[in-house]
Amino acid sequence: MNPQVPVGVVGVGALGRHHARHLAAMHGVRLVGVFDADAARAAEVAAEFGCRAFTSCTELLAQVKAVTVAVPTPLHHAVGLECLNHGVSVLMEKPLAVTLEEADDLIAAATRNGVVLAVGHIERFNRAMRAARGVLDSPAYIESVRLAPFQLRGADVAVVLDLMIHDLDLALHLLGGAPALDVRASGVSIVSSHLDIANARVEFAGGAVASVVSSRVARERVRRVRIFQPSGYIALDLATGGATFMRLRADWQPGTGTSLEDIVETVTLTAPDADALGLELAAFVAAVRGDPAEIVTAAEGRAALALALDVTNAVQRLPVPALGR
Repeated sequence: MNPQVPVGVVGVGALGRHHARHLAAMHGVRLVGVFDADAARAAEVAAEFGCRAFTSCTELLAQVKAVTVAVPTPLHHAVGLECLNHGVSVLMEKPLAVTLEEADDLIAAATRNGVVLAVGHIERFNRAMRAARGVLDSPAYIESVRLAPFQLRGADVAVVLDLMIHDLDLALHLLGGAPALDVRASGVSIVSSHLDIANARVEFAGGAVASVVSSRVARERVRRVRIFQPSGYIALDLATGGATFMRLRADWQPGTGTSLEDIVETVTLTAPDADALGLELAAFVAAVRGDPAEIVTAAEGRAALALALDVTNAVQRLPVPALGR
């Protein structure tokens, strides 16, 4: 029987608290403790989940084999390096880093110390994405829309690194990591000093195209992906986990039928209901044990970051009309 894996959480804000919640209840895991720059917050979360609040990250790292890191994006590089150089495996919340140079530093540190470095692209574990796996077949066009109301958390980077990177990672994943050949984008800054709305069109090797829209100043939350491929059209609602597949009816003959329903059938796609974050964390712990696990690797996290930076650099900033005109 495998011993429990001692783990910790670095950064227990809104997202890090959920990391601690899952890890505290996970079989084969012992949540040793948490660390946060806000000592009162760390103490509150530690008390809630029955672990220790550490007064320094270094002290926590001496007691664990793996950590999840959910600190602000600009701190990913420094915190990640400290953890990896202590010989501790890391699940880094997305994006892996702010720059490719920082990402390469983290990857080199993980390799040098022989530990796991995974990236928290949680949508890979979404029920809708899991449901679609069995019908994916050479996607040709991917359309993603991701909208969210404004929050200060995440506004320290452009919306491309905050929200859009989820969908850029999904596009890369769906297309088998095909490199981007052409990137065109536009966007505006409205309530922060960074891009708050962005639209990108990416053409990949092989001819597939992704159209991606992200906004963090919307009135409602939307997380939708549509995938068009030779065998049909897949619609995914990442917010609800719902998925459908529209395809030609097997018995349809060209020239017959008087309505769309006569020509195509709509199939509901399903997958076991499971918490995406819980699945992501379980995969990370399995990888730390050395077991087969479908984690988002550091190389994949770097590829998503590279594409996100390409989008940011390609943005043609649009003027924002003065309010009231």
